[in-house]
Amino acid sequence: MVNGRASLLTVVIVVAALVIRIAVAELRRPGSARVRLAFLSNTRALTAGAVTAAVLGLLGWQSSGYGALAWAVLAGVLVAFIVDRRPPET
Repeated sequence: MVNGRASLLTVVIVVAALVIRIAVAELRRPGSARVRLAFLSNTRALTAGAVTAAVLGLLGWQSSGYGALAWAVLAGVLVAFIVDRRPPET
């Protein structure tokens, strides 16, 4: 069984690293954060992320508790980001 607190701490560290990455990119190129977070306004991407988080959260909760819920939410956000993927701007 996965330790819930350790698993939750790991998710928090991953999220913090992603936020710092976005912040550093924003400092280098103003407006880049808006581009990276554009997936939050795409209904199709958010639906795919929510379904992923719900399924993984349900399955994970049964086996590992609340630590798995944090991983499920992170996976849902990453799925939404991937579904919204746009070709790079040149």
